[in-house]
Amino acid sequence: MRFVCLRRGVLESRGLSSGGPVGVSTGVRYDWTLREVREVYETPLLELVFRGAQVHREFFNPREVQRCTLLSVKTGGCVEDCKYCSQSSRYPTEVEAERLMDVADVVEAARRAKEAGSTRFCMGAAWRGVSQVGPRQFQRVLDMVTQVRALGLEVCATLGMVDEGQAKKLAEAGLTAYNHNIDTSREFYSQVISTRTFQDRLDTIRAVRQAGISVCCGGIIGLGESHDDRISMLHTLVTMEPHPESVPVNALVANPGTPLENMEPVPVLELCRMIATARILMPSTMVRLSAGRVGLSPSDQALCFLAGANSIFTGEKLLTTPNPDFDDDELMFKELGLAGKPANLSQAC
Repeated sequence: MRFVCLRRGVLESRGLSSGGPVGVSTGVRYDWTLREVREVYETPLLELVFRGAQVHREFFNPREVQRCTLLSVKTGGCVEDCKYCSQSSRYPTEVEAERLMDVADVVEAARRAKEAGSTRFCMGAAWRGVSQVGPRQFQRVLDMVTQVRALGLEVCATLGMVDEGQAKKLAEAGLTAYNHNIDTSREFYSQVISTRTFQDRLDTIRAVRQAGISVCCGGIIGLGESHDDRISMLHTLVTMEPHPESVPVNALVANPGTPLENMEPVPVLELCRMIATARILMPSTMVRLSAGRVGLSPSDQALCFLAGANSIFTGEKLLTTPNPDFDDDELMFKELGLAGKPANLSQAC
């Protein structure tokens, strides 16, 4: 069954209708055309959010929101030139290069995150890729993965580019998911990053898939891209087969010292449009309300959850950018009647 698309005055069926409510997904598709993605994205916002809420309820418990914690295990000194990133060594930011953390310190941070309600623990290293560092550092990360997984948490890592052999080692260590965002559209990509290509990112995603690790892959809005770029980025994601297990939707945090430091904040309604579109097009995927959440009120976030977001990052920082603290999130969950989503350890290899 395919999605039945209702636009202003136009009912357009993309296949056989099950006779259910218009706007409800009847299955997962990988053959979305760019035109279809555009039609969903350009749906009037209130209708789009309503439709996203319908699809969300078909595939998930709408009261459950997964809490994830992201820790920077290797901060700063990155050789890449991503214009949004305060960890790049090319820009005069306040972030200083640090050494890779000790395993025991990371495991302790994961234990605290679990006690605070997180069920997924994500570790980020400011590397171009695993091949950039020595085998001892990579082995330390593998040890982190194994020991954090032993706590009963889902474990995610973002270490830059990896090849098939490196991905296989991460899988053997117990990694649940690997995060590698495409960031933006293929067409706009070179305006943001020049030190790796869009294809490099897709190659890493393919290597991770072949190792049997779940893919966490999304993007950033607010980089100066057009709506066409957002639609193109979504099209890349929704034609991946299978879809990413989780899709982070990030709003740019304009870090001082970076080339994008003067960009205007992303309006919350634009963030909701991205979330609802992602939910409709990738109905079984976790849609994560990620960077930029610190600037959103509880009512803003409630609209994002209604649109289809069912995962957040908790803790004071996302790598090096601010994030609401645990107490604020606990209060918001109570006010909105939300519950934490349990860990899905069956995703691991």
